[in-house]
Amino acid sequence: MEQKKNSLAQKAAEEILSLITIEKEFAPGDRLPGEIELAARLGVSRTTLREGIRLLSSRHVLEVRRGLGTFVVQRGEHERPLDRGELLRDPVDLRSVYELRLMVEPQTAYYAAQRATDSELSRILFYGEREEGEIERGADRTESERAFHKAIAMAAHNEFVERLLPVIYEAIDSGVRLSGEYEGVVRDTRTDHRMLMNALAARDALAARAAMELHILHAMRGFGLKS
Repeated sequence: MEQKKNSLAQKAAEEILSLITIEKEFAPGDRLPGEIELAARLGVSRTTLREGIRLLSSRHVLEVRRGLGTFVVQRGEHERPLDRGELLRDPVDLRSVYELRLMVEPQTAYYAAQRATDSELSRILFYGEREEGEIERGADRTESERAFHKAIAMAAHNEFVERLLPVIYEAIDSGVRLSGEYEGVVRDTRTDHRMLMNALAARDALAARAAMELHILHAMRGFGLKS
């Protein structure tokens, strides 16, 4: 019974963390909804919610202020995400940012396969499948591509990878814009993402790393970038 209680609290903590880091509903300094409202939204008891909040408080994600409510912790200057202007020149050096992706994202996928919670894994697969549908329809897939890679990065549970996301987004956005001119890149994206999703679903870290590396290499070669 105690194990089930801990599991429910952990799930509640994961859902709250997702609202902060992925859905971006709450920013640092924001106050979370009241206990009754938030418990109802997450579909858990108030006791479970309190335990989930306690877990996030211990990780310095949330701060409970007596008589005021629960707040997302403000980040210090040293914790802020890296700004695009700090690392990228204008115009964007696409080769450089894709090389950065190649250095970072395969190992990120490796750790995501090992560390992703069930809800994080479901989120990765959701965005991957949504993008597949957008590719089939010829619809804009920029947001889904971003969300897919972000969900993988967050599932690696490494704070520095999160800070690199603005740079990774630059490559993703540029790549999606260019891919309309390269049919092979779009075809490879769909195939590579499916391979990556299967590896993550199987929690096969080595296969996930290989699939992500192949995905980025395919894009680089498709765009004529030297790897």
